[in-house]
Amino acid sequence: MTALLEETLTPSESQSEFSSETSPETAPDALAGFTIGVTATRRKEEFAALLERRGARVVRAPAIRLVPLSEDADLLAATRECLAGPIHDVVVTTGVGFRGWMAAAEGWGLSGDLAEHLNAARLLTRGPKARGAVRAAGLNDHWTPDSESCEEVKDYLLEQDLTGRRIAVQLHGEPLTGFVSALREAGADVIEVPVYRWLPYRDPSPLRRLVSQAISGSVDAVAFTSAPAVLAMLNAARAEGLEDALLAAFSGPVVTACVGPVTAGPLVSRGVPVIQPERSRLGALARLLARHLPEHSVTRLVAGGHRLEIRGHAVVVDGELKPLPPAPMAVLKRLADKPGHVVSRADLRLVLPGGPSRDSAEHAVEMAITRLRRALGPSGIVETVVKRGYRLSCDRDGAQ
Repeated sequence: MTALLEETLTPSESQSEFSSETSPETAPDALAGFTIGVTATRRKEEFAALLERRGARVVRAPAIRLVPLSEDADLLAATRECLAGPIHDVVVTTGVGFRGWMAAAEGWGLSGDLAEHLNAARLLTRGPKARGAVRAAGLNDHWTPDSESCEEVKDYLLEQDLTGRRIAVQLHGEPLTGFVSALREAGADVIEVPVYRWLPYRDPSPLRRLVSQAISGSVDAVAFTSAPAVLAMLNAARAEGLEDALLAAFSGPVVTACVGPVTAGPLVSRGVPVIQPERSRLGALARLLARHLPEHSVTRLVAGGHRLEIRGHAVVVDGELKPLPPAPMAVLKRLADKPGHVVSRADLRLVLPGGPSRDSAEHAVEMAITRLRRALGPSGIVETVVKRGYRLSCDRDGAQ
């Protein structure tokens, strides 16, 4: 059996996501003109469909793969350690991980003994999914924090005398170093249960490309559904000497969206601003992106009497979406930085992809302007100012 690390949609949630609702975040064009990187491995096509249904262009870059539980010697060793004596507390961090642990134990012929030990313990579940998995196994949960955070579980345990207590902690893809250390310092005997372990995805090239696209601004957002996927992308960037550049992109123009607080942890600890839905569900994450990007990543202005909405790789002119190639889009965004002001050819040359040489700079800028005007359609939006450069035909405070 293969453990499942990514957040998943329940059947009812999946059906609701593809219903005919017409709220703003589910409108067909809510994400039109935006490019979103998706790092999920499992159910990546369903998550991508949620975004594409709203008009997004999706870049798929699987970040991780998982070790099959039945082949995981570390999990077997931890399970036997749990069975070697009474267990007083069990911290269940994820529902899918708990179900995987029980299934693996059954394959090893240990499910009866494990269930007996767990039934005698206090089962502390991190959230409703973990609680549901415990109850589905015929066991009783003892307590669940309102915040769905491991930090609150840790505080709950530390309020008690832990001297000599044997506590099993189900890991969720990465070590809970601070959590485990705090319990051990309080006198507990902690057994770490690595219910699933992750390795880098077999083909690293899509993830490396996504790193480059994020740094260059070719994507508007990157969506993460697990903490190990976050770490895998950071590690891929570090291997190329680009980690600082990636973190700068995540702290600037590129929106980082995480399915929940556990996933967001590695980014938050590095000072990266993160958006996350109130409920840790893929559908909620897609809806959040569909609200956030149009609100925070769109430049609106009036030029030449026409209303423009400048998005990631497209511009909406009087309500009509017009995709733009990279060079014309780069020029338009630079002009929109100073609406109504003249921007020199030398300045525009600096934003062109590939950085043309000085000899070809003027021709490259002229070609980009020509293609931009052709794509926009109506004339008079981009004006030529002789011997000075170009400007958007609007008042200097023309941004809306």
